[in-house]
Amino acid sequence: MEFLEIAPLMFVLALFAGLIDAIAGGGGLITVPALLWAGLPPVAALATNKAQAVWGSLAATAHFVHQGTIDLRRTSFLVLCTFIGSALGALLVQYLGSELLARLVPLLLIAFALYFLFSPRISDLDSQQRIGLPAFALTVGFGVGFYDGFFGPGTGTFFAMGFVALLGFGMRRATAHAKLLNFTSNLAALLFFVLGGHVVWSLALIMAGGQLAGGWLGAHLVLRHGTGLVRPVLVVASLAISVKLLVMP
Repeated sequence: MEFLEIAPLMFVLALFAGLIDAIAGGGGLITVPALLWAGLPPVAALATNKAQAVWGSLAATAHFVHQGTIDLRRTSFLVLCTFIGSALGALLVQYLGSELLARLVPLLLIAFALYFLFSPRISDLDSQQRIGLPAFALTVGFGVGFYDGFFGPGTGTFFAMGFVALLGFGMRRATAHAKLLNFTSNLAALLFFVLGGHVVWSLALIMAGGQLAGGWLGAHLVLRHGTGLVRPVLVVASLAISVKLLVMP
């Protein structure tokens, strides 16, 4: 299947999705419908979405690491738990439906949007930590990773929420670490889609370029503008994902 005629449009959509995803998550709201519009069946659309999204999350993560916002040595166990959770989720979704999650996730995201909007804990300064990093890895890392492999929408928001509410991270730091875990879960799920032969690489590679540019730009904007940018984008992204899931047939 050739996609040369729509290649410029798909590149631009992927760039915008990578930008939004680096700031607040929710880039799949742009790219998955675009891939379905391009004529891909649902499983191929989800697989191809992972194959292009992984590059945006990689670009954002690399920029955050380069700027010293992420300490990879301290997060190694967290990354491992997230990877295992996402891999198990990607395996399980092949045998079970995700209808229940489709009903529950919008309600959670609406609650998170209200939290990000009104909580005084949301700032660029770190606050009180409520649980240890190993416990966070085994609960949020594994759990949200599993969710991303199994279903996906709002993963970046869930990770950011966990870092702020449980580890007391400021908004910049939470967004950076959320993107690291989002890259991890994207990569784990992608591996199983590749093994299943579901990725349409001609489209994935076109969109990967846009994701790389968008992810880098989004990470740059997060570090420059902090809470003033991330808070409103997170709220809008959470509500947009909720509406999208609620109106899905």
